[in-house]
Amino acid sequence: MSFLDHLEELRWTLIKAGAGVLVAIAVCSFFSEWIVDQVLIGPTRPDFFMYDVLALEPESLELLNRTITGQFFADIGTIIVVGLIAGSPVVVFYLWRFIEPALYPSEKKGMRFSAVSATFFFLLGAAFGYLILTPLALQFFAQYTLSEQIVNQFDIMTYFSMVTFWTMGTGLLFELPVVVYFLAKVGILTPEAMRAYRKYALIAVLGVAAFLTPPDPISQIIVAVPLLGLYELSIYVAKWVARRRAQALGMTDE
Repeated sequence: MSFLDHLEELRWTLIKAGAGVLVAIAVCSFFSEWIVDQVLIGPTRPDFFMYDVLALEPESLELLNRTITGQFFADIGTIIVVGLIAGSPVVVFYLWRFIEPALYPSEKKGMRFSAVSATFFFLLGAAFGYLILTPLALQFFAQYTLSEQIVNQFDIMTYFSMVTFWTMGTGLLFELPVVVYFLAKVGILTPEAMRAYRKYALIAVLGVAAFLTPPDPISQIIVAVPLLGLYELSIYVAKWVARRRAQALGMTDE
């Protein structure tokens, strides 16, 4: 295919991927009442099931709307975010379909692994952010008071923004093994380098955990532990890729 033909194929790939996300958003819109009531507002209730799992004693959060369009955009925004998460496998699928014809049979296995892993780790991270990080952070800020005369009341748009940030942010952070796979594939990153910089990675992970969580040591540790686990997993991913590259180079030399 010529360069222009490739651009045309890419355009249709993006259109199909976007259409898949729009379909997911449209489906979510039919369940908007349930999604808003159970997904968006769910963590504000003391009976949210994760509070029992995390052994927390929750307080009920009171949400307020201080702008004319606050509830409208919180409603629409929630549907879009849930639709993006639900439609992410469709995006990965069509991008894979676009890249696949240009790969050798040996490369297709690795790219197939990357496509599946990217979807899995993003959904895993989003679930972690929503089910663990969000309840911990909400309860910390709900129970933090300077004085009994000050009542905590959360604006609906601020609440929506923070829940989205915690959910999508951890989803992207959990893509670390996939990013390492690609960097190791092109020879930019090696397992030896990752082991050498492990102590700096620990500092970076603690910094990210402190940024995402409230100033609560327990919450920071709960977030930092899986991120450190992902870093260690990424070392093994880089080691596996390096071994495969060495084998391929050995076969080429022969």
